[in-house]
Amino acid sequence: QVHLVESGGGLVQAGDSLRLSCAAFGRSLSSASMGWFRQAPGKEREFVAAISRFGDSTSYADSVKGRFTISADNTKNTVFLQMNSLKAEDTAVYYCAARGQATLSRLDYQYWGQGTQVTVSS
Repeated sequence: QVHLVESGGGLVQAGDSLRLSCAAFGRSLSSASMGWFRQAPGKEREFVAAISRFGDSTSYADSVKGRFTISADNTKNTVFLQMNSLKAEDTAVYYCAARGQATLSRLDYQYWGQGTQVTVSS
């Protein structure tokens, strides 16, 4: 079992930056890859970014490419999402997720955090 706890959300203005953190706890982390997803009001949850277990591969949604950066500190079992040049359309609840394979993916995540709200005012 893997338990995920997100933090770092908040209210910012367009153009600002924000850094989300996701602390992972559990005995299955040795082969887990991680991802970030988001869900805006009235919309389906969508993929944002993913990172492989050892951080050698990353993937981003087109809407955030060049603005967001996913990274990991494996010594602390923590994944980060650095969000720069935020836009109003980035407003959503952001979820951290983990999957039981080392390679990154946009699908098949088994574990989810509770989410953290990010609100960007224009």
